[in-house]
Amino acid sequence: MSEPQRVDPGNRAVRRILGDAVVRHALSRIGLYVFAGVMLVFFALPLLWLVLTPFSRTPAYQITAPSFTLHNFRVLLDNPFALRSIGNSLILAGGTAVLAVVFAGTAAYALSRVRLPGRDALLYAILLLSSIVTGTAAMVPIFLMLFQLNMIDNRLALVLVLTGGLLPSAMFILKDFMDSVPKSYEESARVFGASPLQILRHVVAPVVRPGLATIAVWAIVQVWGNFLLPYILLHDQNKQPAAVIMYTFYDEGGTPNFALISTFSLLYSVPVVVAYLIVNRRYGFRFQGGIKG
Repeated sequence: MSEPQRVDPGNRAVRRILGDAVVRHALSRIGLYVFAGVMLVFFALPLLWLVLTPFSRTPAYQITAPSFTLHNFRVLLDNPFALRSIGNSLILAGGTAVLAVVFAGTAAYALSRVRLPGRDALLYAILLLSSIVTGTAAMVPIFLMLFQLNMIDNRLALVLVLTGGLLPSAMFILKDFMDSVPKSYEESARVFGASPLQILRHVVAPVVRPGLATIAVWAIVQVWGNFLLPYILLHDQNKQPAAVIMYTFYDEGGTPNFALISTFSLLYSVPVVVAYLIVNRRYGFRFQGGIKG
């Protein structure tokens, strides 16, 4: 008869260690999936409410399978300020985005090409000061200045104020794009007699289009959800944007009108989502210039 095979104690220890490692790995993966699932539910619930509630006959806080109806949209159309406020938001966001792209683009190009003593320190100082002195902190002097200029309740004045608040960050972002453009392109255009403005428009701008598009969408998003500045500087409800008009969808006791809020929220989110998808599909929000090595 053959002797029974002996098991090496060292092999047992190795197997035990490997088994513990497999268990720990499995538990860590399970914990990761559980955490991801909880976060997914946390962020998905508001989106489900946004999509389902406008078509519910009894809109409320809860998410329920809607009994399909378009009555809530008829309520929205009956409101005299709802759709007009969306148009006002488009005007404010579009105007601010255009001015921010133009002014920040020209300033970033100048900071990128002109060698000034303390240039980088100046740029960082502007960015730092804009972060410390926010629009809320500067609201009183801004209001007094516009009041003295008789520009309260003026949408152009509000666009200029919003643009001024976005310019430091926009300049800081666009300067990196401008730095990535080879100077040989500009030198070649200058040889053929192009002016600095023509070089910026026809040579530099096409190369940094991803950056310009990113700043445009970023400016639209910042203005689209801005409540405080329009609420203080625009008194006429016919000029107020959607973020302010939504505040009127509550009665005097603070009870929300869910039929209005749900449908208006769905409509209110569409332009920003569409702008993001278009720019992301075209440029992919690449935070670098158009020249690749």
